[in-house]
Amino acid sequence: MSLVHFHYDPFTEFERLFDDAFSARFRPSDVSRAVEGGSRVATFRPKMDLIENKDSNEVTALFDLPGVERGDVKIDVQQNRLIISGEMKAEETRQDGDYVVRERTYGNFSRTLQLPMGTKPEEVKAKMEKGVLAVTFPKVGKEQEPKTVQIQ
Repeated sequence: MSLVHFHYDPFTEFERLFDDAFSARFRPSDVSRAVEGGSRVATFRPKMDLIENKDSNEVTALFDLPGVERGDVKIDVQQNRLIISGEMKAEETRQDGDYVVRERTYGNFSRTLQLPMGTKPEEVKAKMEKGVLAVTFPKVGKEQEPKTVQIQ
């Protein structure tokens, strides 16, 4: 008998609801299609890790996007939000009746993160390697850095 450990995060559901509400409000109408070629288009949230580097004052968000090409990923910085979106395309066209098991995810994806106040779009850096998208941004914006005020 093996023991399986599941990591439970109570804020995951709240975060998903926020992302869904935010992305639905700003989603262009041509993306909100429900049917494509007779089958339903899935929308999912890629898994993410956040890594904080205190020495460099940076945060790196790692997104799992296996099989996704760079050209199928869009990164926007808008109103202090980082929006990662795109599409994971099915490799081959098959009829639904051909599948015995169908677990792989494909379709549109979107993930939204709140950036620190004062983060400029040029401070956000991204690279993609082996199906992992790494997006790095400052932990604290220039406007939020502590400043000492001299008494006169």
